Amino acid sequence: MTTETKIDTGTDELLCVIRDRVAIITLNRPEARNAFSDTLTPALRTMIKTCGENPDVGALLLTGAGPAFCAGGNVKGMGAHRDKKRLEMSYEDKVADLQERQRLLTGALVSVRKPTIAALPGPAVGAGLALALACDIRIAAQSAFVATGYVRVGLSGDYGIAWLLTRLVGTSRARELMFTGDKVEAARCETIGLVNRVVPDDRLQAEAFALAKSMAEGPTLALRYIKDNLDEALQFDFATARDHEAERLTRLTTTADHKEAVQAFIEKRKPVFRGN
Repeated sequence: MTTETKIDTGTDELLCVIRDRVAIITLNRPEARNAFSDTLTPALRTMIKTCGENPDVGALLLTGAGPAFCAGGNVKGMGAHRDKKRLEMSYEDKVADLQERQRLLTGALVSVRKPTIAALPGPAVGAGLALALACDIRIAAQSAFVATGYVRVGLSGDYGIAWLLTRLVGTSRARELMFTGDKVEAARCETIGLVNRVVPDDRLQAEAFALAKSMAEGPTLALRYIKDNLDEALQFDFATARDHEAERLTRLTTTADHKEAVQAFIEKRKPVFRGN
């Protein structure tokens, strides 16, 4: 039986429900292509942290309402209607403020020790693309596209987009995407490794949820350690990463979930994991 719990995000600009151990977090500003705002973004930071720490959540699924994932920053707000308080801040304070906002958004998302999936119903642009790239897996609708976009407004990038892009598609592709700011259609995104799979528009949410649910039903601690191993593959030399893998696997051999998986294999049934 499917169970669903609605989570109060404090604003209608962000929706969150927990369904079958999947936290579905929906950016809900369709009239603005789900662009970040001073209301949506703080709520999103809170939900990422809250769901990431919730033992009843096994996976996070981020998506956008309507025909877009996230258009990133509010370009109109970069002009005459800028936040007066931020305009009056010193350069050093502005840098520190952005660094903190980045740490609590894409930084926090990358740090979540559970599988994270971005479902892209449409465009993911600028910081919205960085948000999608900070997830473990991306599934895109056929009509979706992505663009870095920064160069088109005379900016260089934020929220870790250069780091994330380079590790996903390599130096040459990352430079092309950052230097041109061109739109990249979903099919090419899949070809170059920006998204994991492309599905028909009307199947996006169902397929993304099915994938998230399958992961949420998995062995929690093993998934956490798998994520640690994959992260360390980018940080350490082979010998160090290999030694850490050995430590983690040895710990897992003593868990109830491992014993359950082995017994289920012997009995030819689906395992039921308890997270211990």
